[in-house]
Amino acid sequence: MLSAGCVIFFGLFLASKCDHSKPNIVFIVSDDQGFQDAGFRGSKILTPNIDKLAKNGVILDRHYVMPQCSPTRASLISGRYPIRTGFWKGNLKPTGEWGLNLNETTIPEMLKRNGYATHAVGKWHVGFYTYDHTPAKRGFDTFLGCYNGMQGYFKHNLKGLRDMREDYVVENGTLVDKIRWDLQGQYSTNVYTDRAVEIIEEHSNLSKEKPLFLYLAYTAPHIPFDVKREDIERLTSHMNSSSIKVRRYSAMISIMDEGIGRIVKALRKARLRKNTIIVFMSDNGASDPGPGSNYPYRSGKKSFLEGGVRSLSFVNSPLLEVTGYTNKHLHHVVDWFTTFQYLAGDQTHQVKKPQLPLDGYNIWSSISRNISSGRQEVLLNMRESDHVKAFNIETIPAPEDSLIENAEYQPSRLDAKNDEFFVLIWNNWKLLTGSYVVQGWGPKYPLAQSLSLSTDDLGRNVENTTMLFNLESDPREERNVASSNMDVVQRMLRRQSEYKANMTLIYHRYKSSAGKTGVWRPWREHEH
Repeated sequence: MLSAGCVIFFGLFLASKCDHSKPNIVFIVSDDQGFQDAGFRGSKILTPNIDKLAKNGVILDRHYVMPQCSPTRASLISGRYPIRTGFWKGNLKPTGEWGLNLNETTIPEMLKRNGYATHAVGKWHVGFYTYDHTPAKRGFDTFLGCYNGMQGYFKHNLKGLRDMREDYVVENGTLVDKIRWDLQGQYSTNVYTDRAVEIIEEHSNLSKEKPLFLYLAYTAPHIPFDVKREDIERLTSHMNSSSIKVRRYSAMISIMDEGIGRIVKALRKARLRKNTIIVFMSDNGASDPGPGSNYPYRSGKKSFLEGGVRSLSFVNSPLLEVTGYTNKHLHHVVDWFTTFQYLAGDQTHQVKKPQLPLDGYNIWSSISRNISSGRQEVLLNMRESDHVKAFNIETIPAPEDSLIENAEYQPSRLDAKNDEFFVLIWNNWKLLTGSYVVQGWGPKYPLAQSLSLSTDDLGRNVENTTMLFNLESDPREERNVASSNMDVVQRMLRRQSEYKANMTLIYHRYKSSAGKTGVWRPWREHEH
């Protein structure tokens, strides 16, 4: 809990730099962008706007996320580890009948109760099987984007169904879900930038006492690699020796970068820049193999190796006390909820909706002053056989509902033998233990030479062992030092039972289609 002195000091500090004590927050998320895939990280990809913000702000070197889209976004929005939200099981499929539970308080809900205008643009991907799970019902004043995890960049379809909508709630509490057929043919990255700029321009006309929270979740550079030929030529002509897939991927990032430049310009024009915090992060590493690069780290998306979970991230704001440096302190995506709660001056004891326990740390001083936040540990994820088996205890019958006729209802497809694991970071140590799919540890990787790989019934390589890496001396995770550091292993393993006590079961089911309207829409009235 913050002391009164801390709150007063922070209020005086902000008041000396801006018109009011609650800063505007622009949170930008890229999708499957590799750790190296920006100019300031040494890439050839053209990202001048991102580079300027990063170099003049604070680069976050140890900012951890989850290895997939949905778990990262759920952790960001809730401030809670996947073991608490149910997203420990992985990505949310389009027909998945589950999502971020309605008893979870979201960042926009928290900021809205503290006087913020809240707007979301881009990718949602944390549930939409009921309208109550959609952004405009989870604390956002408006939403323009897609409910699902991906879409075509021009047609805005997923599996032939449209998923580009504009949502908002009217005064009587009714949600308006307007499908934006008129945007077909327009490049989604530019559509999202246009909307973000529009929000900033509209906000400049409001009272200066009402701060802004803008959550901009681009789908770039996630597949499909859709981009116009002229943009490839315009943005990657210096990369002629690269494959066409690499050039497409690179052009997609550069178009996003141009959009970010427009957003910064809009903030300045609206006279909001001096009191705005800009956070940028990728939701996970680039796919490996793929056109992106997570160098110097190994593996990528879906892997718990550093290439999958160490995010390309930075913060830029005139409110930062120290800038132009790389912050090497330990941070996690769940920390943003707690940090924004502090910046907004939130008083949890005064709220009507109970605040569930948070897993984050307030990292504002850590970033602003280059000091430790106090975080020594990050739980990357865990699966326990008891929880996996629980999915297989009962069969959930399909209801008599014509909208989801012939729907297949099933518990998780997880296999208790092959998908039980525990992955923990403690200071510079990283522990991986259990039986899990080994992402990126195939024959072409040196570490595989020292592993005894077996194959499960799906043909996947799995390893049942305990591995410990010293990330300071071995950032590429090539030397398993568990046998020579058993005291560290035992200390970290003792945390497993403590985390297990906080795991949340998600009994989910799937429906066979999204209805017959040609559009992705919620299909149930209430959370089950």
